[in-house]
Amino acid sequence: MSVYSQTVTLAITGASGAQYALRLLQCLLAADCRVYLMLSSAAQVVIDTETKLTLPDGLEEQQAFLSERYGADEDQLVVLGKKDWFSPVASGSSSPSKMIVCPASGGTLSAIACGASNNLIERAADVALKERRALILVPREAPYSEIHLENMLKLTRMGAMIIPASPGFYHRPRTIEDLVDFVVGRILDQCGIDQDIMPRWGED
Repeated sequence: MSVYSQTVTLAITGASGAQYALRLLQCLLAADCRVYLMLSSAAQVVIDTETKLTLPDGLEEQQAFLSERYGADEDQLVVLGKKDWFSPVASGSSSPSKMIVCPASGGTLSAIACGASNNLIERAADVALKERRALILVPREAPYSEIHLENMLKLTRMGAMIIPASPGFYHRPRTIEDLVDFVVGRILDQCGIDQDIMPRWGED
């Protein structure tokens, strides 16, 4: 097994913004991270709706498809199902030090905020919170309701970081990809992962 720079849990849920998630996955793999990937059923529908990508149905097939698409090593990407309770992400004794939910639907925010743990995504986030590990949530909703805002405040107080999928414009984006990279670059920065897809403030 190869030695990777770090291991990251990435969960993709059913909010709009599949482009952010797929670009983030690509960048994590390119940065030599090992990735535990979870996709909700709604996320697969959104990916099919918002992109030209149609994922296979089975977990092993999804893993092989995404590994080939993004040039991952054989053991670098692990796709997990919603009931893989014996996977490392489900336990504080072996879960990665960083977890990202991108995009994070309003329902996922609510479930994590109340500790529902009804599926592996919710359980992995619960583990990150209880173990005081990095948890980054990327909501993509507009406008926010009072419920959304209360859940985000509650999660922030628990130690999670909220990074809304709200790209800036000071880097003078010319394409949709530039806007996507703004958000993904911010996520990578917060994870301590080197990135050159977006200049930081003051950089050329």
